[in-house]
Amino acid sequence: MSESSRGSVLAGRADVALIAARVVEPGHEAAFQQWARGILAAAAAAPGNLGGGLFHPAEDGAAWIFVHRFRDHETLHGWIDSPQRAKFFAPHEGHRHTEVARRELTGLEGWFTHPGSVSAAPPRWKMAVSSALGIFPVSLLGSAFLTPHLTALPQVARTAVFAALFSVLMTYVAMPAVTRTLRRWLSPGAPLTQQ
Repeated sequence: MSESSRGSVLAGRADVALIAARVVEPGHEAAFQQWARGILAAAAAAPGNLGGGLFHPAEDGAAWIFVHRFRDHETLHGWIDSPQRAKFFAPHEGHRHTEVARRELTGLEGWFTHPGSVSAAPPRWKMAVSSALGIFPVSLLGSAFLTPHLTALPQVARTAVFAALFSVLMTYVAMPAVTRTLRRWLSPGAPLTQQ
C-alpha cells in the first residue's frame, strides 16, 4: 500500500464533524429550532453518530451553526444520503432557512475552528506546533503534581486518569488559550474578533 493510500485509509477512520451554517428568516426562529431538534434527534439514531448540537447566533441575522459528529466519513455520508435526513429537507416543509456554508473537520482541526466560523483550518504543521505548545504544560504539570499521588494505582488505572485529565485540560484550557494567543499566526487573513 502506498503512503498516500495508507494516509487516505487512516484519514477515513478518524471521527469527523460536519459543521453547517444556516441563516433563518426573521420571525421563524421558533419553527427552525423545532426543525433542528427533530433533525438532531434523527441524526442521533443514525449508525456511527457521536453526538451533535445547535449553536445560536451571536447576533440577529447571523447564521445558526449545526454540528454533527460521526465515527468516520462513511457513516457521516451514510447519514447525509439517508432517507431519514431527506425527509427534513422535503420541499413541502416550507423552509425558512438556508444553508450558507458547510465544512467537514477531522482530527485536530476541531481545536482550530472557532464557534460560528466555517473558515479553513490552519496548515497541519501549524496545528502540530500549536498542539505541542498545549501538550507541554499539561504533560509537565500532570507529571509534577499528579504522578506522586497515583503511584499506588496499577499502570492501566494511572493511564486512564492521565488520559481523562489530559483530554479535558487540552480541550477546555490549553488549546483555547493557545489558539487565542496564536490566532494571528494561525490564520493571518482571518478578521480578529473580540474574545
